[in-house]
Amino acid sequence: MHLAQVADLVRRDAADGVQQQIVAAVIDAGGQVLLVRRRAADSRGGEWEFPGGKVDPGEDLTTALHREVVEETNLRIAEITGYLGAFDYTTRSGTYNRQHTWSVTVTTTEGVRLTEHDAFAWVSAVDEIPLGPDLRNILEKYLEA
Repeated sequence: MHLAQVADLVRRDAADGVQQQIVAAVIDAGGQVLLVRRRAADSRGGEWEFPGGKVDPGEDLTTALHREVVEETNLRIAEITGYLGAFDYTTRSGTYNRQHTWSVTVTTTEGVRLTEHDAFAWVSAVDEIPLGPDLRNILEKYLEA
């Protein structure tokens, strides 16, 4: 995805009234995708998700993606290989979020270190780990491609 396309996503989000942009990475390692599980005490505790998180004020989407992957997994993105789409949701506090998800490769899959989650799994099929419908659709689309 070129910078102009990323800028288009940002403009569209602003026009749609998105209050918080979220980025997430489908990390592929030889046909397996990394999922992380939220700690029980967290908002949406126990749910599995792709590594990612909030875009900080003044931060661009791809910079946030790189930062969040390192912060949450200790892995470094080697390449962003594709844009997988977005979905919207509203938090319990009423914030309107839009999550943008990219497929990525990492420099190495060794040394996953979790800082915000309590478990991780490498999966090669959609039904290996229970996922919410939005994440399931993204993973299904990705694995079928």
